[in-house]
Amino acid sequence: MTKRRSGAYRPAATYALLGVVGAVYAAQWLSGGTVTESLLYWPPLTAIEPWRMLTTVFVHSTASLFHILFNGFSLYVLGTLVERLIGRGRFVTLFLLAGLGGSVAVLWLAPAVAVVGASGAIFGLFGALFVIQRSFGGANVQLLIVLALNLVMGFIVPGISWQAHIGGLVVGALVAWVMVATRQSHQRAQQVGLLVAVAGALVALTTLRLFA
Repeated sequence: MTKRRSGAYRPAATYALLGVVGAVYAAQWLSGGTVTESLLYWPPLTAIEPWRMLTTVFVHSTASLFHILFNGFSLYVLGTLVERLIGRGRFVTLFLLAGLGGSVAVLWLAPAVAVVGASGAIFGLFGALFVIQRSFGGANVQLLIVLALNLVMGFIVPGISWQAHIGGLVVGALVAWVMVATRQSHQRAQQVGLLVAVAGALVALTTLRLFA
């Protein structure tokens, strides 16, 4: 974890991720759906095109402008806050691992459903912020209310992948716990090793599901 003066820090990683999301969305429209089909995640393709488990994070539904607007706004609000707390490199690691965790959950819980969107990664930011605030002694009441409302929406609104939400939330919280527990400078190697272990566990879960 890093201490930064909020007024002097520019959350460049958050802005970069937003830029990628926006560029991919434009490419989705311009390609007539080719980009969407190439980057979305559909579990049956996992064995031959595993990169889709990550690329799907940057793809959004062209049938609903609300989808990208909501995810983009959520990424901006949560991303700028979390990035200021943990730094750019850790933030990108957190975002990608949470996104991967969302795809792994889809593979296990909804193996016939194609998914798009950054929601899994965004729920990972929710989980991370909860863990980080708890480490500072925060009460988290407002965050828990917002998180609960968003989780409930995933279960009652058609077309939303609650599986990705749960997977991203769990992995995001786990990654943040690792970062909090190894935040001292002399624990850097231990932190890297544990984060690699989290990534390895996600790969192992993916492999296990493919051969189960």
